[in-house]
Amino acid sequence: MLVVPCPNCGPRNASEFRYAGEYRPRPHPSQDVTDDEWATYLYTRSNTLGVHTEWWFHTSGCGLWFLAERHTKTNAFVKSYLWGAT
Repeated sequence: MLVVPCPNCGPRNASEFRYAGEYRPRPHPSQDVTDDEWATYLYTRSNTLGVHTEWWFHTSGCGLWFLAERHTKTNAFVKSYLWGAT
């Protein structure tokens, strides 16, 4: 069983959550972004082996969106936190 550490509710079964993809900062609106750079941001994922940061949503609990650092090989969570609270 995969246990996801919600920063608000504590460790819970993964069936209570929705995975929402890897965290990638959006380009700032004031930046000149080419079509190729924008397409890369929208569609390209790093899919790295190791720890990476991802979005999670606690659907069956507190309804919180948060970031979690998870090892992609072992599924072990390193930590979870609110966006902006790094």
